[in-house]
Formats: sequence, C-alpha cells, structure tokens
Amino acid sequence: MALTRDRNSELSDPRVRRTQAALQRTLIDLVQGRDLSRISVADVAERAGVSRSTFYDHYRDVHELAEAACTAMIDDLIDAIPQPETGDVPDTTRDTLLTFFAHLAEHAGLYRSVLGPQGSARVIDHVRRRATVAAYVGACRAATGDDAPADYTADIPHDAPAAFTAGALLGVATDWLQRGCPRSPAEMAAMTRPLLTVLYRGDDHTPA
Repeated sequence: MALTRDRNSELSDPRVRRTQAALQRTLIDLVQGRDLSRISVADVAERAGVSRSTFYDHYRDVHELAEAACTAMIDDLIDAIPQPETGDVPDTTRDTLLTFFAHLAEHAGLYRSVLGPQGSARVIDHVRRRATVAAYVGACRAATGDDAPADYTADIPHDAPAAFTAGALLGVATDWLQRGCPRSPAEMAAMTRPLLTVLYRGDDHTPA
C-alpha cells in the first residue's frame, strides 16, 4: 500500500492529503512526455517542490506513487467495463465500451506510460486485479439482481470468465494505446462488442 504508517490517521490530515495530491499530479504531468521507467524520485520531488525525504514519507518509490495516482482514474475506467446480463449482451454494452475506450483516449499518455512495456508491473497487476473483480461482480449482479456498489479490492474466488474478460479487454486496450490509438473509441467499441457477446453467450452466467 502507498502508506506504511497508520493510513486512516494520515488521510485525516489535510497536509498529508495536499502533499500526496501534489505528488500525484506531478507524476501525471511528467508521464505525459516521458516513460515511467525514466522518471526518478528526484524528478518528482523537484517538480512538486518537496524534498526527497518528504516523498519517502508517503511512497516507497515512483511505482507506488503511480499506483496511487492512477487509482481514482482506474476506478472510473473499470466502472466502464461492460458487465454480463442474463441472456445476450444488451445494447447498453456498446455505451459502456465507448465510455471505456473514450476514457483511455482522453488520458492516453498516462495509460500508455503505465500500462506499456516500460511501465509499472505493479500498476498493471493493480488494474488487472480490479478489472477481474469488476467482471466477476457484474456476473454476480446479473445472476442475483443485486446492484450494490462494487468493492474492487475484495477477494473473489478464481473465476475464469472474469479473468478472461479483464485480460482480453486490457490486452486490446494496451495494444491500441501502444499503436497510438489508430482507431476511434467508437470503432474500438464496435469491434470489441461482438467478442464480448460470444463470451457472455451460454446457458450458465453464474460465476464459478
């Protein structure tokens, strides 16, 4: 986790929140023009106007900062991952897929840097795990009718369809980003939707 001390007490301190927000904004700015692997703690600290010791008061390294900086944006991104319904995939899947790819395109520099080959393995795993939970929760909602808010940090049982959905979408998205987004978000949504339709077809939509 990003905070190694008492997380709740630190987050209640407005000075801590301001410093963390400044460091996160700085990293987001820096990755627009430079690969994450080429950004050092000194780069972030100097740009944010803090000392290196202050940086280490909050984060172990740049990768941990990247995970923290991306978390809120990643949750917005994952909220747009299409979720299965009972029966065939509904027309609303087209809208959520469009939102998914449009969000990626809007922040292409950041996602290209953190999800690409020179990015952060921890951030990539962070996204994959949350996306898998989102797909699993979506299938559970479809089976039970429960629409409670998702907890993307929850432990879930191994579920091959959920893992496959998360891996496939992130693989397509990363390839698209690395190629400079050659197709529009609408085109990507249209191309991806039939693949999800095939995945979600079947007699049993209940998670394992």
